[in-house]
Amino acid sequence: MSLLHQDTPEEIGGPTLGEEYTKGSSHVVWASIAAAVLVTIAIAIYVLAGEKKPPSTGDVLQVWAHPLHSVTSGVDANGAKMATETFDHVLVFARVTLHNQSDKPLFLHQIMTNATLGDGPHTSYAATLTDYERVFLAYPELAALHSKGLPVDATINPGETLEGTFVSSFRITKQQWDARKDLNFTFAFQYQPSLVLTPHAAITEQ
Repeated sequence: MSLLHQDTPEEIGGPTLGEEYTKGSSHVVWASIAAAVLVTIAIAIYVLAGEKKPPSTGDVLQVWAHPLHSVTSGVDANGAKMATETFDHVLVFARVTLHNQSDKPLFLHQIMTNATLGDGPHTSYAATLTDYERVFLAYPELAALHSKGLPVDATINPGETLEGTFVSSFRITKQQWDARKDLNFTFAFQYQPSLVLTPHAAITEQ
Protein backbone atom coordinates (compact mmCIF):
# COMPACT_ATOMS: atom_id res chain seq x y z
CA MET A 1 0.00 0.00 0.00
CA SER A 2 1.31 3.42 -0.87
CA LEU A 3 2.16 5.79 1.88
CA LEU A 4 0.10 8.36 -0.03
CA HIS A 5 -2.97 6.22 0.28
CA GLN A 6 -5.00 6.86 3.45
CA ASP A 7 -7.89 4.73 4.53
CA THR A 8 -11.17 6.61 4.68
CA PRO A 9 -13.52 6.12 7.67
CA GLU A 10 -15.77 4.01 5.45
CA GLU A 11 -12.86 1.71 4.64
CA ILE A 12 -11.97 1.12 8.27
CA GLY A 13 -15.56 0.63 9.28
CA GLY A 14 -15.90 3.88 11.24
CA PRO A 15 -18.53 6.59 10.99
CA THR A 16 -18.14 9.54 8.71
CA LEU A 17 -17.66 13.06 9.96
CA GLY A 18 -21.29 13.78 9.06
CA GLU A 19 -22.52 10.83 11.05
CA GLU A 20 -20.54 11.94 14.08
CA TYR A 21 -21.96 15.45 13.76
CA THR A 22 -25.52 14.12 13.43
CA LYS A 23 -25.15 11.95 16.49
CA GLY A 24 -23.73 14.83 18.47
CA SER A 25 -26.57 17.10 17.36
CA SER A 26 -29.23 14.59 18.40
CA HIS A 27 -27.74 14.43 21.89
CA VAL A 28 -27.83 18.21 22.10
CA VAL A 29 -31.45 18.34 20.97
CA TRP A 30 -32.58 15.76 23.54
CA ALA A 31 -30.63 17.51 26.28
CA SER A 32 -32.27 20.82 25.33
CA ILE A 33 -35.76 19.26 25.46
CA ALA A 34 -35.07 17.67 28.83
CA ALA A 35 -33.77 20.97 30.20
CA ALA A 36 -36.84 22.83 28.91
CA VAL A 37 -39.17 20.30 30.56
CA LEU A 38 -37.31 20.61 33.86
CA VAL A 39 -37.45 24.41 33.72
CA THR A 40 -41.19 24.30 33.00
CA ILE A 41 -41.80 21.98 35.94
CA ALA A 42 -39.67 24.17 38.21
CA ILE A 43 -41.61 27.30 37.17
CA ALA A 44 -44.94 25.54 37.76
CA ILE A 45 -43.86 24.43 41.23
CA TYR A 46 -42.67 27.95 42.05
CA VAL A 47 -45.94 29.54 40.89
CA LEU A 48 -48.10 27.03 42.76
CA ALA A 49 -46.04 27.42 45.90
CA GLY A 50 -46.26 31.19 45.63
CA GLU A 51 -50.05 31.27 45.24
CA LYS A 52 -51.77 32.32 48.45
CA LYS A 53 -55.29 31.25 49.25
CA PRO A 54 -57.66 34.12 50.13
CA PRO A 55 -57.73 34.96 53.85
CA SER A 56 -61.51 34.59 54.14
CA THR A 57 -64.19 32.30 52.78
CA GLY A 58 -67.88 32.03 53.55
CA ASP A 59 -71.32 30.95 52.53
CA VAL A 60 -74.81 32.44 52.43
CA LEU A 61 -77.02 29.95 54.25
CA GLN A 62 -80.37 31.67 53.83
CA VAL A 63 -81.91 34.99 52.76
CA TRP A 64 -85.32 36.39 53.68
CA ALA A 65 -87.03 39.53 52.39
CA HIS A 66 -89.83 41.39 54.18
CA PRO A 67 -91.56 44.15 52.17
CA LEU A 68 -93.18 46.89 54.30
CA HIS A 69 -95.67 49.63 53.51
CA SER A 70 -95.50 52.10 56.39
CA VAL A 71 -97.68 55.08 57.32
CA THR A 72 -96.48 57.66 59.83
CA SER A 73 -98.67 58.36 62.86
CA GLY A 74 -99.44 61.97 61.97
CA VAL A 75 -98.18 63.16 65.37
CA ASP A 76 -94.70 64.51 66.06
CA ALA A 77 -92.54 63.89 69.13
CA ASN A 78 -94.29 66.71 71.02
CA GLY A 79 -97.76 65.38 70.32
CA ALA A 80 -98.58 68.00 67.70
CA LYS A 81 -100.46 66.94 64.60
CA MET A 82 -98.59 66.69 61.34
CA ALA A 83 -99.29 65.34 57.90
CA THR A 84 -99.09 61.58 57.58
CA GLU A 85 -96.59 60.10 55.18
CA THR A 86 -96.38 56.73 53.52
CA PHE A 87 -93.27 54.98 52.36
CA ASP A 88 -92.17 51.55 51.22
CA HIS A 89 -89.07 49.64 52.13
CA VAL A 90 -87.78 46.07 52.09
CA LEU A 91 -85.91 44.46 54.97
CA VAL A 92 -83.37 41.89 53.81
CA PHE A 93 -82.15 39.32 56.34
CA ALA A 94 -79.17 37.07 55.59
CA ARG A 95 -77.70 34.24 57.65
CA VAL A 96 -74.08 33.59 56.70
CA THR A 97 -70.89 31.87 57.78
CA LEU A 98 -67.48 33.53 57.59
CA HIS A 99 -64.27 31.53 57.92
CA ASN A 100 -60.74 32.78 58.56
CA GLN A 101 -58.31 30.50 56.74
CA SER A 102 -55.30 32.75 57.26
CA ASP A 103 -52.77 32.78 60.10
CA LYS A 104 -53.79 36.26 61.29
CA PRO A 105 -57.00 37.66 62.83
CA LEU A 106 -59.55 39.18 60.46
CA PHE A 107 -61.21 42.43 61.52
CA LEU A 108 -64.63 42.85 59.96
CA HIS A 109 -65.67 46.50 59.81
CA GLN A 110 -68.44 46.72 57.22
CA ILE A 111 -71.19 44.57 55.70
CA MET A 112 -73.03 45.67 52.58
CA THR A 113 -76.05 44.25 50.79
CA ASN A 114 -75.91 44.96 47.06
CA ALA A 115 -78.97 44.73 44.82
CA THR A 116 -79.09 45.51 41.12
CA LEU A 117 -82.48 47.03 40.35
CA GLY A 118 -84.05 48.41 37.20
CA ASP A 119 -82.32 51.78 37.65
CA GLY A 120 -78.93 50.36 38.55
CA PRO A 121 -77.04 49.10 41.62
CA HIS A 122 -78.20 49.92 45.16
CA THR A 123 -76.21 49.30 48.35
CA SER A 124 -77.46 49.15 51.94
CA TYR A 125 -75.22 48.84 54.99
CA ALA A 126 -76.05 46.16 57.54
CA ALA A 127 -77.53 47.31 60.83
CA THR A 128 -75.54 47.15 64.04
CA LEU A 129 -76.41 44.47 66.57
CA THR A 130 -78.39 47.04 68.59
CA ASP A 131 -80.49 48.05 65.58
CA TYR A 132 -80.84 44.41 64.56
CA GLU A 133 -82.55 43.68 67.88
CA ARG A 134 -84.73 46.79 67.56
CA VAL A 135 -86.14 45.49 64.29
CA PHE A 136 -87.82 42.60 66.11
CA LEU A 137 -89.24 44.95 68.71
CA ALA A 138 -90.71 47.17 66.01
CA TYR A 139 -92.00 44.25 63.93
CA PRO A 140 -92.94 41.39 66.28
CA GLU A 141 -94.36 39.46 63.35
CA LEU A 142 -90.76 38.78 62.32
CA ALA A 143 -89.95 36.86 65.52
CA ALA A 144 -89.50 33.63 63.54
CA LEU A 145 -86.48 35.19 61.81
CA HIS A 146 -84.75 36.14 65.03
CA SER A 147 -81.45 34.36 65.60
CA LYS A 148 -77.93 35.19 66.70
CA GLY A 149 -76.90 38.49 65.15
CA LEU A 150 -73.66 38.94 63.24
CA PRO A 151 -71.58 41.85 64.60
CA VAL A 152 -70.53 44.21 61.83
CA ASP A 153 -67.26 44.78 63.73
CA ALA A 154 -66.48 41.15 64.55
CA THR A 155 -62.95 39.78 64.97
CA ILE A 156 -62.43 36.32 63.45
CA ASN A 157 -59.38 34.50 64.76
CA PRO A 158 -57.26 32.17 62.58
CA GLY A 159 -59.13 28.95 61.82
CA GLU A 160 -62.36 30.28 63.35
CA THR A 161 -65.78 30.20 61.65
CA LEU A 162 -68.38 32.80 62.56
CA GLU A 163 -72.09 32.35 61.89
CA GLY A 164 -74.83 34.92 62.32
CA THR A 165 -77.67 36.93 60.80
CA PHE A 166 -77.77 40.59 59.79
CA VAL A 167 -80.41 42.89 58.29
CA SER A 168 -80.29 45.65 55.68
CA SER A 169 -83.03 47.98 54.48
CA PHE A 170 -83.84 49.32 51.02
CA ARG A 171 -86.24 52.24 50.45
CA ILE A 172 -87.96 50.61 47.49
CA THR A 173 -91.33 49.10 46.71
CA LYS A 174 -92.08 45.41 46.61
CA GLN A 175 -92.43 45.66 42.83
CA GLN A 176 -88.94 47.13 42.52
CA TRP A 177 -87.53 44.41 44.75
CA ASP A 178 -89.23 41.65 42.78
CA ALA A 179 -87.73 43.06 39.57
CA ARG A 180 -84.16 42.95 40.88
CA LYS A 181 -81.51 41.49 38.60
CA ASP A 182 -78.87 40.53 41.13
CA LEU A 183 -78.13 40.29 44.86
CA ASN A 184 -74.88 39.77 46.75
CA PHE A 185 -73.16 40.68 50.01
CA THR A 186 -69.80 42.36 50.60
CA PHE A 187 -67.81 41.78 53.79
CA ALA A 188 -65.06 44.37 54.19
CA PHE A 189 -62.04 43.54 56.38
CA GLN A 190 -59.37 45.90 57.59
CA TYR A 191 -56.04 45.45 55.75
CA GLN A 192 -57.40 42.45 53.81
CA PRO A 193 -59.37 41.96 50.57
CA SER A 194 -63.15 42.13 50.81
CA LEU A 195 -65.19 38.95 50.50
CA VAL A 196 -68.21 38.94 48.18
CA LEU A 197 -70.81 36.18 48.62
CA THR A 198 -73.78 35.41 46.38
CA PRO A 199 -76.78 33.42 47.61
CA HIS A 200 -77.38 30.20 45.71
CA ALA A 201 -80.71 29.25 47.26
CA ALA A 202 -84.04 30.93 46.57
CA ILE A 203 -84.85 34.05 48.60
CA THR A 204 -87.78 33.53 50.96
CA GLU A 205 -90.35 36.27 51.38
CA GLN A 206 -91.80 36.73 54.85
